[in-house]
Amino acid sequence: MGEKEKFMKEALKEAQKAYDQLEIPVGVVIVKDGKIISKAHNKKEKKQDTTNHAEILAIQKASKNLNNWRLIDCDMYVTLEPCSMCAGALVNSRIRKVYIGTMDEKTGACGSVLNLLKDYPFNHKVEMETGILQKECETILKNFFKNLRKLKNEKNNL
Repeated sequence: MGEKEKFMKEALKEAQKAYDQLEIPVGVVIVKDGKIISKAHNKKEKKQDTTNHAEILAIQKASKNLNNWRLIDCDMYVTLEPCSMCAGALVNSRIRKVYIGTMDEKTGACGSVLNLLKDYPFNHKVEMETGILQKECETILKNFFKNLRKLKNEKNNL
């Protein structure tokens, strides 16, 4: 297993934490100099705050750990393609590269619906690579939504 897969597996562990808390299972790790400096998963439901996406939380932790909002030499591993809010945060935090597990055909802003990382003349360009452990990243999402529908049906039948 290569370095990319190793770090995406850590992001998948974060996604599993979200899954276990009935949050959309998205996980993130941020890496600098070959070491994880922050980890996060979605907490939107728990905090009742739409900005509590895994990417935003991981960027906040990494910035705090480095005492710097510029994450110039940092790479992000995320299980699901970032939305427009999170893609904007990648640009603004100066993340060097984002590794994406699977794409989001409904709200993805790194190539699926639009591409904030490539199609606009921002002052910082974020490199991107997709398809890292894609099957595993897709599976956890599919299983989550299947389970969520089942829970809702059971609740409605009570």
